[in-house]
Amino acid sequence: MSPPVAGQPAWFTEFARRIVDVPGGELSRFTPPQGLAGNAAAVLILFGEDDHGPDVLLIERAADMRSHAGQPAFPGGRADPGDADAVATALREAHEETGLDPAGVDVVLTLPELWLPPSGFTVTPVLGYWRAPVEVRAADPAEVARVARVPVSALIDPANRVTVVHPSGYRGPGFDVVGMRVWGFTAMLLDRLLELAGWSGPWPRDREVAVPW
Repeated sequence: MSPPVAGQPAWFTEFARRIVDVPGGELSRFTPPQGLAGNAAAVLILFGEDDHGPDVLLIERAADMRSHAGQPAFPGGRADPGDADAVATALREAHEETGLDPAGVDVVLTLPELWLPPSGFTVTPVLGYWRAPVEVRAADPAEVARVARVPVSALIDPANRVTVVHPSGYRGPGFDVVGMRVWGFTAMLLDRLLELAGWSGPWPRDREVAVPW
């Protein structure tokens, strides 16, 4: 973990301290099998602060993408050969998708690699604090339909929490926030991080919503 940087609020420093040594098994039930040479990817879990308090940056994928069409997600994607590491991948992808300036992001730590069995990707979550926010947008409309700074207060509000049920048999946490239904890998990570941070409380897990193929 990088040392605290001037300008990072106490809530973020404490959050990072709580998750610095978290094992992958506490973030997801899917961790890379030993010896797996999967496709490398990284996502940027970027927290900032605005008039509405702490927030996290999410994108909504374009509706006509081949995979995960229309789903909210953290900025990120597949590693390129020129990327030095997972941090470089996460920052490059976030810039390409949202137009954010990587120079304004304090990267604090990388979390353990997680595995996405349907696609075979191994994903490294990169945690950052948005020290110098800029206006963001759907910088690549072919991949991104929308970009949003989602207040943490909305994510932890029990009224916005649901259990998502998918025709494949998948069941998992979900969030109905800022006009987005966040589910799947992104919601799983958010759910665990909010829990580890001590920010989330009880919510009605029997409030089920179905999502289509």
